[in-house]
Parts: sequence; C-alpha cells; structure tokens
Amino acid sequence: MKNKVLPILLLSSSFGCLAEEFVASYEGFYDRLKVVEKGEFEFARVNFYLVEGQNKRPCDIAEGKIVTEQISLPLQYTKDAQLLLPIDDKLDKDKAVVVVKPKTAEYCEIKIQIESAHFTNQQLTKGKVFQLHREFETLLSDLSGVFIGKLLSFMLPDQKGVTLEFSDKVVLSGKHVSCKQNRCRFEVQDNWENDSSRFNVMTKLVSAKPWIEK
Repeated sequence: MKNKVLPILLLSSSFGCLAEEFVASYEGFYDRLKVVEKGEFEFARVNFYLVEGQNKRPCDIAEGKIVTEQISLPLQYTKDAQLLLPIDDKLDKDKAVVVVKPKTAEYCEIKIQIESAHFTNQQLTKGKVFQLHREFETLLSDLSGVFIGKLLSFMLPDQKGVTLEFSDKVVLSGKHVSCKQNRCRFEVQDNWENDSSRFNVMTKLVSAKPWIEK
C-alpha cells in the first residue's frame, strides 16, 4: 500500500491557562464521519478522543457542548474521553462549534483514531482479520482522498496489518503473528481472505486498530 496523506482539519484553541476550553469546528468531525457513513464498513470506524497535550492520556472532561448561533446541545462523551458526535447536516450547515471544558488539564487536543467496532473474539479467524485489515486500508485511503490538497497534513506510513489488544496477557504463536503482553500484531497475508482458520484466544478482545509501520 502506498503512503497515505491524511490532513488535520480540526482546529483547537488552548491558551495555557488551567482547564482552558477546547474549541473545534464541527465541520472537521462531520466530514470524517460522513466518509465512514458512505463506506461499506462492517467494522472500521473513525473515532475522536480528547487527550492531554503532553502525555496523551485521556482528558478528564467536566462538560461539553455543540454550539451554533441558534442552539446549544450537550456533548456526549465516554469515561475515556471519546467524543460521541452526531452526523448532523444542519449542524454542519450552521457552522457549529464543539466546546469542551476539561476538569484540570492545561492543554487538550484531539486524537483521531481509526479502529474497529463490534470486532470480538467470535471474529478471530484469518478471513475476518483479513477483512478488518482491508477495511482499515480502505478507510484510510478514503479519508486521504477526501482531504488531500489541504494545507495541514501529515504522512501515514504503510499499514502492515492489524493490532489487537486483549484484556490480559495473551500467548499466541504462529507465522505472521507476534504477541507481547496483552497486544498481538497480525501481519495479514493475501491468502487469509477466505481462510476460516481460527485464532484460539479466550481472553477478551478489547480493541482492534491498524498496524502502522513507523
């Protein structure tokens, strides 16, 4: 896979004061969510997390809202500081702004994460891991295609496969699979596409993300 270009369009403001509000245009979130909505993805998603600028830990959120000139809506978020934003054409048209007030952090910023939804231990076959890998590749490519040509961008290196994280330490051996503690990397092969061979892991699967070569 060729290198992909994925621009950063989410503009935030934080001025170094204690618990300064994070402010970003809704448009940047909306455009990315629309890419996912238009794609045919069973698993791949793009999610948004508010993290502390220095250590990248989740920001502890006091409150959040989505604001236009006419209305103010409460912002939904998780304990891990994932921002649960709606796909709303009117909010985009009305130039909505996302405002988040951290409890204590001086500086918070958005982390854009490509990851899976609903990928569980039941899907741990070579064929499903292949599908997940291809969906991640396609979503990254689609996002790059939409935002290419913008001024603010960064390069994504080649995607080698899939990284799966489990709730506890995992021992899983095999060709093209490597595990360390609770994290396993799968170097996905073309001949996995129609392979129903199962990876026998009883430990709960908690996350799936692209394996990006750094």
